[in-house]
Amino acid sequence: MKALHRPLTGSNLFALALMAFSLSSSADDFPNKAMSITVPNPPGGQNQIHAQPLSAILERLTGQPAPVINRAGGTGAIGTAYVMNQPPDGLSLLVTTPNIYLALEKDKLYAIKSPYTHEQIGLVALLSADPLALATHPSMPIKSVKEFITLAKSKPGEIIFSTSGPYSITHMPMAMLMNAEKLKMRHLPTTGGGPAIIEVLGGHAQFTASGPGAIYPYVKSGKLRALATWGTHSHPALPEVKTLKSMGYDMEAYLWVGVFTASAVPETTMVKLRALVHKATQEPAFKQALENVKVVPDYRDGAEFRKFYDADLKRMSAVIKSIGKL
Repeated sequence: MKALHRPLTGSNLFALALMAFSLSSSADDFPNKAMSITVPNPPGGQNQIHAQPLSAILERLTGQPAPVINRAGGTGAIGTAYVMNQPPDGLSLLVTTPNIYLALEKDKLYAIKSPYTHEQIGLVALLSADPLALATHPSMPIKSVKEFITLAKSKPGEIIFSTSGPYSITHMPMAMLMNAEKLKMRHLPTTGGGPAIIEVLGGHAQFTASGPGAIYPYVKSGKLRALATWGTHSHPALPEVKTLKSMGYDMEAYLWVGVFTASAVPETTMVKLRALVHKATQEPAFKQALENVKVVPDYRDGAEFRKFYDADLKRMSAVIKSIGKL
């Protein structure tokens, strides 16, 4: 019996072309579609500083769109939940701070059901990890941590410290120091790190904890005084400012920024994603973008990032428990 030979129509040719494209567009070509980078905050701030140059470089390296999309709300929980619940293809990325787990630990404290879980969080890479810094207004008669503690103890419940919000990354280090020295101070929560600094500049609060890059311009101009940092070594932006560890306080707190995706992403895809992000972060343009705002690049992925993340989570979880319900 003779085989029938039908002429190829336009629709048949299109179907064959589509099949050939599908066969060639495998995981080996990752990413073969547009990516997206969610920042779970309003435009501006630490996450945006990292996400924007990462986006531009990823687009150049892959030839695919990788727009930054701000999905704010719930102290980062809304944007984080969005990414963690996307299809596990490695194309939906999240750039965020320790808020990724602080929100979960706070929900646990209040027995609230979170929109995502620890298990859903897939670690891609750490981008930077600057120690928090303790700052005060220069009108305060304080030039050391020792003097700060003496003043706070002499006026229990009178000294005010501002933060980016309850259980936030700038609340944590202040709580650490208050616990260590049994200090009683008044908490002035605000809507972000910038507003917390403004409260000190305006005299509505006497102290705050902030990233070195954020307070650097004010310290340089004499509008703020930095007393200490919560790191293991001095920060390049504030080289003369000592660490609390060097003063005998066994505490650390970092304003770090990392890249995340859903943990359900297959390991083969995750390996390629990490390699791509690593390549992007080694570009001079990415490093320069961070250094322009006094943020030190500190790339880590895989086991190194996991070790850092787990240690930080353990520290901060203990602090949240010590604070209790507010």
